[in-house]
Amino acid sequence: MNDRANHNETVVPILDLDDLSVISPVGRGAKGVAFLVRNHPFGESWALKVILRDFVKSKNPAVTNAKDGSEYKRIWLEQRVLSRFKHPLLPRLHGILSTDKIIAYAIDYCPGRDLNQLRKKQTENMFSQAIIRFYAAELVLALEYLHNSGIAYRDLKPENILIQENGHIMLVDFDLSTELPPPPTPRKSKTTKLPATAARSNSARRKRALSLQLFYKCSSGVMSEQCHQHSMSTVGKSNSFVGTEEYVAPEVIQGYGHDFAVDWWSLGVVMYEMLHGRTPFRGANRKDTFYRILTQPPELAGEPNPMRDLIGKLLVKDPRERITVEGIKSHGFFKGLDWDSVVEVSRPPYIPPGDKKEGNFFNRSIDVESFVERVFSVNGGGEMQKEELIKVGDGSGEQEKNRGGEVEEGENKRENPPPRDDAQNFVVF
Repeated sequence: MNDRANHNETVVPILDLDDLSVISPVGRGAKGVAFLVRNHPFGESWALKVILRDFVKSKNPAVTNAKDGSEYKRIWLEQRVLSRFKHPLLPRLHGILSTDKIIAYAIDYCPGRDLNQLRKKQTENMFSQAIIRFYAAELVLALEYLHNSGIAYRDLKPENILIQENGHIMLVDFDLSTELPPPPTPRKSKTTKLPATAARSNSARRKRALSLQLFYKCSSGVMSEQCHQHSMSTVGKSNSFVGTEEYVAPEVIQGYGHDFAVDWWSLGVVMYEMLHGRTPFRGANRKDTFYRILTQPPELAGEPNPMRDLIGKLLVKDPRERITVEGIKSHGFFKGLDWDSVVEVSRPPYIPPGDKKEGNFFNRSIDVESFVERVFSVNGGGEMQKEELIKVGDGSGEQEKNRGGEVEEGENKRENPPPRDDAQNFVVF
């Protein structure tokens, strides 16, 4: 299952819009709209992710100098990695279609919506430890599969964690993912004893000072020699600035190269949010959030327990010291868990209610092409794309935006962070 040879791309069917009945739009992302559709020949419900060609062309020049290539390359990469997946917690690519106006592909539809919406239905907007354990275990398995396939996910957040019809999770939205050499033989997580308190304090001060230096130098938009010297070898790493700001790892902000460890950091943020109902480093604006990510420890209030211990190990700022997948799976928080049978045996804490109307109602009035054109014609071309280079700390007050579904124009001028607009994160991406 973990052999990369088993993840070769499969032949993907070419779809025809005439064979699809559009039921409803279910969400929009930075460069596309998702529709719930029914395939006539097979009677299956799919999520159709539709991307407007003109919108991609208009945004493409802004990223042509990015290390990960053009926007078209990102679309192609997402479709290609989707075609390789053979895992119950990842979507299947059912087909692709292309017209003069759109590029689209169909994946599994998840009726349970996303983990963020489910959390907000809970008492005090938080999950119990048992529920966190279930979802965290499935996330570990999904990320482990991706990493062993040579894919760094790089955008783990509750809005990208959907609930399938059977109650198990499904990771979606791979347009920020990248391919890296698969991890070598497993290495043990750091288990050395903590040094003396004084030594710990001095070390923490040194690391904090270095992080601040790198924050103002590396995030200014100019990669300094010190940034490169501080990093370990960038072989098998990416230097792109991608992700959603509240979930992004410190090494991404610092810009000296990152690898699969960024996903374990984001898992720590997601687990913290499931426990506390908020992310651990959110500041008054983007710059403040990045400052907190680089310099502040997470506030793990409450009695020490295995779950808080694991979150702390995931949110270690130095990726070389961060807990690895081997350490995660053997951690006390997952004591007694049979990893080989999590998906087959474990009973999900929530099963989405069946929608009897879903299979009977076809909205034939929706023209997919014109609908997407209207969405992205608002405000002269719709929202900014999901990934762009970010400039902070240069004193100019001007920033290029990393949308990621979270950042709004002029947010740095607000004293308090705005609430996340969940109406913009319907289902798919």
